Amino acid sequence: MEIVAGRMIIPADYPELKQLVWSRDPARPIPAEEVLSIYERNWRFVDEDRLTSREADLIRDLVAEFGHGVLLKS
Repeated sequence: MEIVAGRMIIPADYPELKQLVWSRDPARPIPAEEVLSIYERNWRFVDEDRLTSREADLIRDLVAEFGHGVLLKS
């Protein structure tokens, strides 16, 4: 998957991301770069064993595109 600048991600499509944005409408799209920031700020709440392959691919692609290959886990 290639992330394109300006791409929007729907949190409801990704189980762990949906949990991280509990205070927002999970059906509301979020800019891809912001999604990476959400994952990084809240990584301690991500259950890595529950990541679907699709969500893991999304994170990998976001990290490659916006994180210069590094996921900053907090």
